[in-house]
Amino acid sequence: MRTLHRHAPGTALAFTAALALSACAGSAGEPAEGGSTSSASAEPVRGGDLAFAITVDSKCVDPQQVGNNDAIAIARQTVASLTAQNPESGEIVPWLAESWEVNDDASQFTFHLVDGATYADGTPIDAASVKTNFEAIVALGAKASLGSTYLVDLESVTTPDPTTVVVDFSAPSAQFLQATSTFSLGLLSPASAALSVEDRCAGKFDGSGPFVVQEYTVDQRAVLARRDGYTWGAAGASSHTGEAYLDTVTFTVIPEAGVRAGSLASGQIDATAAIGTADLPQFDGNGFWLAYRANPGVVFNLYPNESRPLLADERVRVAVLKGIDREEVTGTVLTPLDEPASAALAHTTPLYDGLDELLAYDPEGAKELLEEAGWVEGPDGIRVKDGQPLSTEVTFWQVKDPLELVQQQLRQIGFDLRLHQVTIAEATAASADGEYDFSYGNLTRSDPDILRNLFSVNARNTNKRAAEPVDQLLDAQAAAVDPAERQRLVTEASRLLLEKAHSIPVVELSTTIAAADTVHDLKFEASTRLDFYDAWVSQP
Repeated sequence: MRTLHRHAPGTALAFTAALALSACAGSAGEPAEGGSTSSASAEPVRGGDLAFAITVDSKCVDPQQVGNNDAIAIARQTVASLTAQNPESGEIVPWLAESWEVNDDASQFTFHLVDGATYADGTPIDAASVKTNFEAIVALGAKASLGSTYLVDLESVTTPDPTTVVVDFSAPSAQFLQATSTFSLGLLSPASAALSVEDRCAGKFDGSGPFVVQEYTVDQRAVLARRDGYTWGAAGASSHTGEAYLDTVTFTVIPEAGVRAGSLASGQIDATAAIGTADLPQFDGNGFWLAYRANPGVVFNLYPNESRPLLADERVRVAVLKGIDREEVTGTVLTPLDEPASAALAHTTPLYDGLDELLAYDPEGAKELLEEAGWVEGPDGIRVKDGQPLSTEVTFWQVKDPLELVQQQLRQIGFDLRLHQVTIAEATAASADGEYDFSYGNLTRSDPDILRNLFSVNARNTNKRAAEPVDQLLDAQAAAVDPAERQRLVTEASRLLLEKAHSIPVVELSTTIAAADTVHDLKFEASTRLDFYDAWVSQP
């Protein structure tokens, strides 16, 4: 067995210095990556409500089921996890598990639980309850859209004694330790596991975290209340370990961007992570502060469906990759805080390696590839072959501004990218059914295994393609415990994904907090999810 000691650098399983970020914001008016507030040295004040605006209600606040960022902001506060991840270093640190061991091929994980932690209904957090949670997540299947993928190949969960949990996989799973730090594997009381999925979505569960659901009205608001007696905060990821400072956090649904900005400016809300590009400057100082962080994981990509004849041609895919000017996209339609993609992974992801040279804007090179593939320029500028135009469609639900610019850029190489904007539900269904030419989106996770999850033919196979050498690399990194070896495998896989244009990165997703100066220590966790545990409010 290879023991991973508390706070030892090895607990991160090869997390690199690329994740080292600024710990807190500077003075007001200086947005900082990873920052929190303009007065980090002030003494926290207990009490009060923090009013926070979200854009949409996904009609569920169960941490084991949600996947939408707004829902995650609510759900994350209600559960503790076996481990936590330090947002600055990427190190995996103790939370509900005070220590753990991992065997040599990362197929067995043994966790030793802290004493005295309980669920909100008073039930002890013991080994049996952890077993119940993991088995319940597997049973949820696709409803646990994130957690179920972290437990693929789960063979058994055993409990040698009340404070020891042994998790065995039928295949190596180097990603699992980081997975235990996520909200998706956050722990709910055993009684909660027996509830219907509808009741859990409605917030009727009892969690293990610093807040509990006090009120939830669909499409209107959710109110979280501080949990009395919570004393097991993750010391390596938070500035304190006792009860939360805030009495309540009120999440209000405000769909209109202009109304959110107006509500923040007028003091009707205290903070939001959904201020529009045009409105950001007014909150850069002047009684407000901004903090941003790029979401780790897979950046916003065009994902080609390679079961379609057009996109089965590697030359066409690579031409699209070369025909996108990522600097122009971020500089024209996004905020000054957003960054162009420099790899399939965002730069805040552990084991990220920049591959900028493969993403250089090269319209002439793109045209040469299309000519080689038999696509000649037509009278309207769109290329044709055998009488058919070079035209295909991208299915997406997100804001369309970046894709409208990409559409214009691709027309300059003779490629007609039609935009098909749908609802989230419709996009999800199209992805599941393979009914798309290109899909578009990102996926947040602070572990590079997200590449395997999305691209491997043995996992989601977003490209709908046959097996290739890159799949061996993606699967091998999931079994690699040695830090240097896993880094090599991730980098090689990332390079092949771009060289073959299975991944066509566009921009990194970033999250920007805009808040009044009365809000302090509202932070990002390692996955750029919002963390209200250390947050507090002062009088204006």
